[in-house]
Amino acid sequence: MTYRSKITAMRSELRSMNKLIPQTTAAFADLSKTVKDSGPLAVKEKEYVALAIAITQRCEPCITFHVEALMKAGASRDELGGVLEMCIQMGGGPALMYAAHALACWDELAAPA
Repeated sequence: MTYRSKITAMRSELRSMNKLIPQTTAAFADLSKTVKDSGPLAVKEKEYVALAIAITQRCEPCITFHVEALMKAGASRDELGGVLEMCIQMGGGPALMYAAHALACWDELAAPA
């Protein structure tokens, strides 16, 4: 399964959950928007923090969504590498494995279609 197909599948699952519990998912979406639209950090910096948490928490769907968001926010592959280094330093072997997922997702999404 490709990272693109994983992103598509996860979005489909989230749409189903949105229909079941719309108030909860809308509240989460509002929280996410508020967090991204306020404060001293730029969206790209906030997405790097989110990616680092996703890697150290071992949430592959979160990793793919935040890699995609970082690309849209103008992040570079070299910047990603710096964040992955910090994740590995803080999270050890498990973070190393999930950091590799983040890099593979980036490379797949950056490749010409």
